[in-house]
Amino acid sequence: MGLLWMIIPWKNQLNNNSNFIMKKTIQSRLVLILLCIFCFSNINAQEEKATPKDSLIKVINTYYKLNVTVFQTNSKIEDIDAVFDIFTDDFTYIHPKYGGVYSRNNLYQGYVRNQKKGGYNGRVADIKIINMIAGLNAVVVERSYVNKTNTGTEDGEPQMTLFEFKDGKISKIFEYW
Repeated sequence: MGLLWMIIPWKNQLNNNSNFIMKKTIQSRLVLILLCIFCFSNINAQEEKATPKDSLIKVINTYYKLNVTVFQTNSKIEDIDAVFDIFTDDFTYIHPKYGGVYSRNNLYQGYVRNQKKGGYNGRVADIKIINMIAGLNAVVVERSYVNKTNTGTEDGEPQMTLFEFKDGKISKIFEYW
């Protein structure tokens, strides 16, 4: 009985130590789990930052918005300049159906000429982007003009345009309509 009396308190002490160790193990695992959740949530947040494709699409949207402004009756030379600010210095515009290849300067002069002759009469109310496919320094766009009519507006025929980029600016536009 005397030996049993010595073992039982030691057994209770062992149980207390086991409980202590178990609590520490659970706390450690909980801290590890929370740390993992924190780390992975930071990784996900980083993945939501803008990608190069996002920046190309932003430039395309800006290009079309600026063109709608230019196409209005009251547009100014500054509106045309804003369009050309997003082009590279060696920019090329290719439109086989309407005359072929234009340098940046040729196209600029064409915009100015159309504006002075009243070619931008406000008939284009908007440009509707139907689809975009972004790749490495290029975006293909399916879009249509939204034209003003006597009764409101009407979507024009879908058209396809390829944009190429250098250093975040448009370096080439190839029209496929």
